[in-house]
Amino acid sequence: MSAVRVEWRAVLDQLRSEINSRPAIAQRFSFAGQRRVPAWDPRSAPALVQLNAINSAMFAGIGRSPVPVLLPFDTAAYLEAEASGTRHPSVSRHQAGFRPVDLFHAGPSGYDAVFSLDPGAGDGLPSRTFARPVEVQITGSILVYDLADPLSGKGEPVRALASQFPDMRRFIREGYVRYAFTRFGVPYVVSIQCLDSAPRARRLACREAYPIAERFLKALRIAGGQPARPRFDVPSEVAERPASLSPDFSYRPSGDIIANSGARRRGGRADLVAYSQIRFPLEKAPARVSSQQLARRKSGERRGTDQGVYPWRDSFCEARSFQVGQCAAGFGHQGQDIRPAPCPPNSSADNACHPRKQAVVAVRDGVVIRSLKQQAATLQINTGNEHIRFRYMHMNPSAMDADGILNGRRVAEGEKIGVVSNYLDFPNGTSYHLHFDVQVFTRDGWIWVNPYTTLIASYERLIRGRGHEIGTEPPAAVAHALPKDVLRHVARQAAGRDN
Repeated sequence: MSAVRVEWRAVLDQLRSEINSRPAIAQRFSFAGQRRVPAWDPRSAPALVQLNAINSAMFAGIGRSPVPVLLPFDTAAYLEAEASGTRHPSVSRHQAGFRPVDLFHAGPSGYDAVFSLDPGAGDGLPSRTFARPVEVQITGSILVYDLADPLSGKGEPVRALASQFPDMRRFIREGYVRYAFTRFGVPYVVSIQCLDSAPRARRLACREAYPIAERFLKALRIAGGQPARPRFDVPSEVAERPASLSPDFSYRPSGDIIANSGARRRGGRADLVAYSQIRFPLEKAPARVSSQQLARRKSGERRGTDQGVYPWRDSFCEARSFQVGQCAAGFGHQGQDIRPAPCPPNSSADNACHPRKQAVVAVRDGVVIRSLKQQAATLQINTGNEHIRFRYMHMNPSAMDADGILNGRRVAEGEKIGVVSNYLDFPNGTSYHLHFDVQVFTRDGWIWVNPYTTLIASYERLIRGRGHEIGTEPPAAVAHALPKDVLRHVARQAAGRDN
């Protein structure tokens, strides 16, 4: 990871320009900072302190962001409406037609926000067949994960926004249309989930998303943020692993997916990085991480071994239709599938070991990103050393709605957030398992990375024993595979009977 340096003087110049468009409101802001005060000291930017105080009512904790917070919110126009006697002015009116923010989360690494545009809302937009509100996400981060990424930096300029964002790139990646740009030295990405296909009532086509994203981008204003002491490095952390060995936990190496199971028959992606020290996402062991889609006959395993839980096997980059830039083919499985241990033979469906009774828990303290009826729940982590997301899939959406697993919900590490289920757009859409994946923030936005090593380390802490990687047996174990005459020769040498 690397930390960027924020150009706060340019931020203040831009803020002054935006505020001065409303002279009566500009008088409420002070831009005269104290001399000989470090640029990161709040006293050097009193106007930002005032702006944070005003907007914290709508964007809680906005002053915690160490990068300028860009949002489609016109603070000066909103304050002018209040000053004219309008009680509780319409936020949407001063927010380019977007609803009041669905999620705003700021922390030591930057900020994330989610806004929605209702069907038919937004003057001047072309008609849309999509029947749901369109969600727009924006992230600004002081931390950037530097990945070996063959697709990094791709994209096309956007003529309609070239004057406002000279370095902007638009590209479709991993199921999102993304607009990446740098402002004040900070990387920002605006994204909308979409399909690169024809418009459909239940699926937003990417070409339908273009004008919505451009409307959002044109409306961006400085809404807050606070200078912080510059960072010149980001300390690396090593995930803890138990010293004692587990008697039974074993796993195949990272990237060792089932032969010919990758998209276009390409292999997996070996990734030895534990991206975060997390709690294992199932409440209790044992659990199995392995291919969820491929039959036993393709796995090379003997009949009956699929009923066990070990060894684990990587399935990141296994053939799927999802775009995954970290996979060699550009497509694949975005994460890992986790199954609770199977019930004993002849167990009833009401048995406590049944998958639908196995609790799914938060892997870290964090904030939930999830709207009503969505099947995916994302846990957002924003600390001084991490800007990372963990996504859970296949839990029952109705149950999550009832339990309040929704945008902005704060959860503690180990807190129950659901149970293992089989939902995939509809009940019984898949087998009982939990899909778990990891995303980190790059200059191309949120990118899926292989969570296999991260899960191994977390499972070892859960069971308090270090696992054994298949293929790393000591030399003595390999000797048994030698021809018998060679073994006899070695034995004679050891006994001193042969030269």
